[in-house]
Amino acid sequence: MTTSDTAAQDRLLSSLSPTVRAFASRGVLRSFRRNTVIVHEGEVGDTTFVLLQGRAKVYSNDVDGREITYDLVHPGDYFADMWLDGGPRSASVITLEACVCAVVGRAAMFEHLEQSPDFARHLLARMIQRVRAATEKARQLALKNVYERVASLLEGHQGSVGDGWPVVLSPLTHQAIASRVGSSREMVSRILKELERGGYVELGLRRVVLKRKLPARW
Repeated sequence: MTTSDTAAQDRLLSSLSPTVRAFASRGVLRSFRRNTVIVHEGEVGDTTFVLLQGRAKVYSNDVDGREITYDLVHPGDYFADMWLDGGPRSASVITLEACVCAVVGRAAMFEHLEQSPDFARHLLARMIQRVRAATEKARQLALKNVYERVASLLEGHQGSVGDGWPVVLSPLTHQAIASRVGSSREMVSRILKELERGGYVELGLRRVVLKRKLPARW
């Protein structure tokens, strides 16, 4: 590794929390182009990724190509750690833009878990958060209609909506919303168009602007 490579790695790692930085420093840096599937659902793997730069998406497809998005990955997040129980990958991960990741192998992962109680607690807390999120998604799919799921997603996108209006949600496409709420792009587009006509949102290229609080029912 050259001096410039070391400096670039240090710069990327410096933005992480101390707990995640110590874990990522055990990995090997890899770069991925946009729209690269770096984790495949169903495969057996033994590496964990820490995202240092870019954005990625965790998702699944059915046999007809329909997609559901579980989560978006941002710098500082780590993913693909479900191999710890010996099972296959539970979802796929694709880059939404050019990404740089620290890739941590099996031996380094287990060694770090043994040597760093802080990271072990961090990992446990993240897994609990995932269970909570999965429970909430199942609840919404079972108990909320498509409009209610869309409204919940919009008002929770990039943090809770505060008192200030308007709120710009970007980047955000109709297809991305549909994949997150378990519906079709056509249905989501119809709902957004109706909300726009009602003066609740303004639609733009890869963005939605919330102009005021969305109604509980539509």
